[in-house]
Amino acid sequence: MSEDRPVTVLLSRSDLESLLDPRECLDALRAGFQASPGRVRPQRVRTDLPGPGTATALIPGLIDGVPAYTVKVNAKFPGATPALRGVVCLHDLRTGELLALLDSATVTAWRTGLAAALGTDALARPDADTVAVIGAGAQSHLVVTGLRRLRPIRDLVVTDLDPERAAAFAARHGGRAVPAETGGGVPSGVAEAAVIVAATWSRTPLLHAGDVGPGTHVTSLGADEPGKAELSADLLRASRTFVDDLDLAVAMGALGNAGLGPDAAAGVISEVLRGAAPGRTEPSEVTVYAPVGLPWQDLALSWAAYRAAASVTRFDFLG
Repeated sequence: MSEDRPVTVLLSRSDLESLLDPRECLDALRAGFQASPGRVRPQRVRTDLPGPGTATALIPGLIDGVPAYTVKVNAKFPGATPALRGVVCLHDLRTGELLALLDSATVTAWRTGLAAALGTDALARPDADTVAVIGAGAQSHLVVTGLRRLRPIRDLVVTDLDPERAAAFAARHGGRAVPAETGGGVPSGVAEAAVIVAATWSRTPLLHAGDVGPGTHVTSLGADEPGKAELSADLLRASRTFVDDLDLAVAMGALGNAGLGPDAAAGVISEVLRGAAPGRTEPSEVTVYAPVGLPWQDLALSWAAYRAAASVTRFDFLG
């Protein structure tokens, strides 16, 4: 390998988990939300495969002031473990040099969960300290991890179709597991929480307007491609609903998958975090945050990991 030729940093899941700090990632994501909107529209390109999975590409990840961009390529196979596999390519913005290849499952879980924690904290009542989690996966883990750094959590209820996974999640976060309602109802303890977080593969609504009490905040992470839906149209219409991108929310997110248009949204979360638009306007209203996930968030986490990388594997793709 030539000493003067650029090399690519390879960052595995274990590398990323040792390099990334939740507090620093929250700060990087908050700065990204507060930055001026970029001139290049985010794109999500998705296709079905001749089998049980889908392929998705997110391009380009851009943030003002960061001299790099990302391209993420994912394979989604709900029946596999892990269900998400792929890479994030981090490129030099000036030369196109491939600076790093990162495990996309880890980057996606961290950026999705921690960005959701920021949105949840911005929209939930200031005194909301009881949380219910539907779907005890990696993204929910990062939402709770982030929320604990933003506000106290007095009580945590966890439910999942896999009771062992729910129990492990509850033990990890100091909460309690409750059985999932296989008949379609809302499990005991979920509807009573001030904050409800859903992160599932569901294609039928898990929560309806009648399931959610006054003053509740709901964050839904599952509707990130056509056909996936965790929240019903009546709940979205009855709530003050925020998304991360209006066009994507209608094309493949919670709004469009419920048959709703952009007028069903109160706004985008970046406006709330920048102070340009109000979030919750009164204690009794129900708020919803239903993001699709944006490419710049991949860059925020990838750049943080790349700058922190030292003793990691480096590879010469031009060798």
